[in-house]
Amino acid sequence: MRTSRKLTHALLAIIAIVLLAAAALAADPGLQYPETAEVSDQKAGSVLFYNLYTSGPTNGNQQNTRINITNTSATTDADVHLFFVADNCQVADSYICLTPNQTSSFLTSDIDPGVTGYIVAVAVNRLGCPVSHNFLIGDAYVKISTGHAANLGAEAFAAIFNENLPGCNDNSTTAELKFNGDKNGYNAAPRVLAASNIPSRTGGNDTMLILNRVGGNLATGAFTIGSLFGLLYDDIETPYSFQISGGCQFRSSLTNNTPRTTPRFETVIPAGRSGWLKVWSLADNAILGAMINFNPGTNAQANAFTGGHNLHKLTLSTTATYTIPIFPPSC
Repeated sequence: MRTSRKLTHALLAIIAIVLLAAAALAADPGLQYPETAEVSDQKAGSVLFYNLYTSGPTNGNQQNTRINITNTSATTDADVHLFFVADNCQVADSYICLTPNQTSSFLTSDIDPGVTGYIVAVAVNRLGCPVSHNFLIGDAYVKISTGHAANLGAEAFAAIFNENLPGCNDNSTTAELKFNGDKNGYNAAPRVLAASNIPSRTGGNDTMLILNRVGGNLATGAFTIGSLFGLLYDDIETPYSFQISGGCQFRSSLTNNTPRTTPRFETVIPAGRSGWLKVWSLADNAILGAMINFNPGTNAQANAFTGGHNLHKLTLSTTATYTIPIFPPSC
């Protein structure tokens, strides 16, 4: 009888330990996002992509960005390698280290003033090798001197591999991050993006389109966007093709000059009407992007709005890769 009671107590203790461990790994109710859920600004991941950051060259009062990053894990630290990719493809980097459940914010005017581009944040271990830590979330509050302003969620790529990135060790000087949807990489990246609603410029709207190439060597320079093909639709389903090109980031207001369509943009989307567009690379390059609309009549007109969001993802590419330098975190 005593032996049976001892076994029962031991079994209950093991069950309690298992339950506590499970609670530590998944403390929140509901089903967890699967690792294979594709890139989104509404989930956590091991790589975060901030579509836009900027700050003024002398002060950040009118043009600045507040970057926010949060480690949602209740048990594990997060060492994050940040790469600041300028629109001319030059790269600067730094580290930020987060304890469990910690959030952190900083102004880009304090660390990279006078630069506009995008940010890639990669979860790494103490060697600097990428790790599976699908607990990072973030966003960027952006304001531009033109009046454009928005809160853009960080696009999250989950690691599909377990623990450390395969092939990265204490002898590595670089590591390749593959956005291929495979077990040795991360979620696939978008190929075709869409802006769901573009208002007429005649109503005072100024819609800024931001596109970023996903890929490159973050030790020497990111890849450029190159040439993109797109279709602009009016609100009666008529398509008008266009072509645009850019460096590591394309950033422009939508006008009669950009994109160049026949007839021109303001004829395709006249007063009181709206349209939409989709854009992609003919070379199967991955892209991410956002749109921000500014209307000076926001506070005076019922149908005038200012704000923005990330672009919708229609199809995926499995060819995108980032090469990052490997060295230990400085924090």
